[in-house]
Amino acid sequence: MATMSMAIRASLLLLLFLSLTTLTVSLYEDQVGLVDWHQQYIGKVKDAVFHTQKSGRKRVVVSTEENVIASLDLRRGEIFWRHVLGSNDVVNGIDIAMGKYVVTLSSEGSILRAWNLPDGQMVWESFIDGSGASKSLLTVPTNLIVNKENVILVYGKGSLHAVSGIDGTPLWTKDFAAESLEVQHIIQPVGSDAIYVLGFVGSSQFDAYQVNPENGEILKHNSAALSGGYSGEAILASSDILVTLDASRSKLVVISFQDGELNLQETSISDILGDSSGTPVLLSSKLPGMFSVKVNGGVTLIRVTVEARLEVMDKINSVAAISDAIILNEGQQAFALVQHGDSKIHLTVKLSHDLSGDLLKETIVMEKQRGMVHKVFINSYIRTDRSNGFRALIVMEDHSLLLLQQGAIVWNREDGLASIVDVLTSELPVEKEGVSVAKVEENLFEWLKGHLLKLKGTLMLASADDVAAIQERRLKSSEKSKLTRDHNGFRKLIIVLTKAGKLFALHTGYGQVVWSLLLPNLRKSECEFATGLNIYQWQVPHHHAMDENPSILIVGRCGQGSDAPGVLSIVDAYTGTEVNSMDLRHSISQVIPLPFTDSTEQRLHLLIDGNQHAYLYPRTSEAIDIFQHEFSNIYWYSVETNNGIIKGHVLKSNCIQEVIDNYCFESRDIWSIIFPTDSEKIITTVTRKPNEVVHTQAKVIAAEDDLMYKYVSKNLLFVATVAPKGSGAIGTATPEESWLTVYLIDTVTGRILHRMTHHGAQGPVHAVFSENWVVYHYFNLRAHRYEMSVIEIYDQSRADNKDVWKLIVGKHNLTSPISSYSRPEVVTKSQSYFFTYSVKAIDVTLTAKGITSKQLLIGTIGDQVLALDKRFLDPRRSLNPSQAEKEEGIIPLTDSLPIIPQSYVTHALRVEGLRGIVTAPAKLESTTLVFVYGVDLFFTQLAPSRTYDSLTDDFSYALLLITIVVLIAAIFVTWILSEKKELREKWR
Repeated sequence: MATMSMAIRASLLLLLFLSLTTLTVSLYEDQVGLVDWHQQYIGKVKDAVFHTQKSGRKRVVVSTEENVIASLDLRRGEIFWRHVLGSNDVVNGIDIAMGKYVVTLSSEGSILRAWNLPDGQMVWESFIDGSGASKSLLTVPTNLIVNKENVILVYGKGSLHAVSGIDGTPLWTKDFAAESLEVQHIIQPVGSDAIYVLGFVGSSQFDAYQVNPENGEILKHNSAALSGGYSGEAILASSDILVTLDASRSKLVVISFQDGELNLQETSISDILGDSSGTPVLLSSKLPGMFSVKVNGGVTLIRVTVEARLEVMDKINSVAAISDAIILNEGQQAFALVQHGDSKIHLTVKLSHDLSGDLLKETIVMEKQRGMVHKVFINSYIRTDRSNGFRALIVMEDHSLLLLQQGAIVWNREDGLASIVDVLTSELPVEKEGVSVAKVEENLFEWLKGHLLKLKGTLMLASADDVAAIQERRLKSSEKSKLTRDHNGFRKLIIVLTKAGKLFALHTGYGQVVWSLLLPNLRKSECEFATGLNIYQWQVPHHHAMDENPSILIVGRCGQGSDAPGVLSIVDAYTGTEVNSMDLRHSISQVIPLPFTDSTEQRLHLLIDGNQHAYLYPRTSEAIDIFQHEFSNIYWYSVETNNGIIKGHVLKSNCIQEVIDNYCFESRDIWSIIFPTDSEKIITTVTRKPNEVVHTQAKVIAAEDDLMYKYVSKNLLFVATVAPKGSGAIGTATPEESWLTVYLIDTVTGRILHRMTHHGAQGPVHAVFSENWVVYHYFNLRAHRYEMSVIEIYDQSRADNKDVWKLIVGKHNLTSPISSYSRPEVVTKSQSYFFTYSVKAIDVTLTAKGITSKQLLIGTIGDQVLALDKRFLDPRRSLNPSQAEKEEGIIPLTDSLPIIPQSYVTHALRVEGLRGIVTAPAKLESTTLVFVYGVDLFFTQLAPSRTYDSLTDDFSYALLLITIVVLIAAIFVTWILSEKKELREKWR
């Protein structure tokens, strides 16, 4: 007996020790980064300044179209530091001053900042005042010193400002707004102490002002009339010569302003370029004593002589971009030009004074998916043989950034991902069974190669390329990065469309790019200003057709206006190849994915043009048969924000056109809601997500021993309107002048189911609609705080279905079809709470079956995402909830919503420039996938009710096995001891 008790005691102690070991691991294991990833980008580069001094790191400072200022490592392209200035703080100019400050001009020339070059810390900030709107110019002279201070010249808001480069103090200001001068350039000619301000008055007069740099006084003013007008382009060919085109773009006008005296000479374009049918364009590249003209893809380099005469130096075909000239060690200047070939680009560097020879000529193989070269910036360095070497920073059509050196791509950055316009998730292919012999041999070779790399890494013999290869192999060997589906549904493709018209497929494992495609039909020469609009699911094969790949539909527009013709692309979701493309004759104002598919699993889509004509796609006989069968059940609505009108539409008949089109249908209005423009302005409309799953329509009210039925309808529309005076920025209206009104509208009948007004409130309004509730965020002018309100809507017409006997005998209406025309009796519950932050985006978690409790995902003004339990926004919250309400999960009422630091989905990270949040369900009911995009990208997995249906990734299976073995051993030992005891008892 003693032996048995000792064995049991020993086994219990062992189990206790093992459990304590498990607790220790769970307490100190860092979960951040295991199921999420974060990627940083900067956007399409506009300007770049190299800083490659012998001391310090070699870097390039850039400004981008996403209003980002960044310092990049020239060796690897990594970000040393960056600042995202915001959507309203557009960067107008960037330069390096005094060799240690990065100077930026932004906000239409009204804010001048200096940043410390090594670490990006702001040194000073200066606000520029002015009396009018104008072009913004930044000039950092190298040898202009006033009162022992380096001077920075800024033109903005119609005024010229001299600012101290040391502390940003304004030294003097000269107003040019009264002269109606459109300033084009501010220069300090070589050998002159004066500053020249050059510009145009209207389109027929050129003015040159000579300004004293000490106090801003005008020393001299000359003007000259332009007989042929002014085209809007003006290029400095030298420090005292400016070149422009006349209004008809048929003549080049050379304006010399030596010593303030103006001299104009006109030369016909045909005399310089010969007969050409194209429209000439002056390129903005700064070349000493030269300028360049582009016509029909060809570039002509023209030199301006001292006598202001024009000489053609060279004509080059297929030029994509020309850089500014840079100064070499010998005092010479060089520039680069880039030409395109077959899947290659040709980089040529020439001396500015001698175009006959080439300092550098390289050919680099380039991916077709990067498109054309848009910009090129060059920098020189001294090779070991004391000759000049060159590196080129190029900006591609897809907004990517590449550094070229010695005929190779040193690094590249996919900065097009900083400008995502739409997001879609797609499943990965199913893992196929069976492996070929060739695959086994390949795997064996890769296995040996991998172990060799690991050995080199262990012995510290690995080169930089070997280290990169080791990291890449680790990613590929990880379960998270497999290109097949997993049983939990965590591995998916995130397909994004960027502003450049490029598709990227990102893997949810580590965010790597699986494939990319620069859409061909958005790049056609006849399609000017093409833009991509949205992505939709086109074909999703089910389990009986797993051999077929799913495909997606990309909708674009061939032009800038809303009446521009549309373009469609159908792309394979697995491979990124374009399956089909269509150029449409009609515009696209709305795309309606229909809940019908044909025999090939292609989903039917209805495209609405500006005249409310509906076009059916795909254009097949099977699709039209399915569509005609459901013809009378198709409704949609349109919102005219500027006019304050919401209309409902149905199909009427085939379009009456000169060419018969069986896939075109006319529509008719069946209802309309007109908001009075003098009191209401539409600012936000939100509907439910079409892929949302509602687990149950019933909601048990335990405290009242009652049952309520959710009013769940995909036809509900949430509309928010504000008073016209309250539609501006916060603080532009008083509480008495502004109010916010919200509506719940049935889009089939146009019936307003609920209306509520918040007096003294204004936008912007961000809202999310889920199941039977909507949550929206706005600003309360009276309380001077942000608020969030919730509205829940319930169906009272099913209130009789609470009697158990009626349910048993079938006397209920639960199975009766729900129709928008049945005039449902609805009841709403609402509540408002204060919220600390301004909001950029808001979304809600989605799960596979809709069972898991909901969480709101709130993108804050700090570019972080906060997860807030929906229970905090329950309208039934009260100050003193009853015991039954507490058991139901009702939280006591507070006037503010809590901000729990541990609830930040993004942890301590920031998604700079946050614009949107996208959620998608995993196969596990407990888990939802969250993708956040802006200038940065962030992905994570969330479990709002914890992972109740799966074991965690760090679960110790070895410990479980040891526990089972110990228990079996303990049972076996105790059985033996029990048998021995029983035997001894029998012998007594």
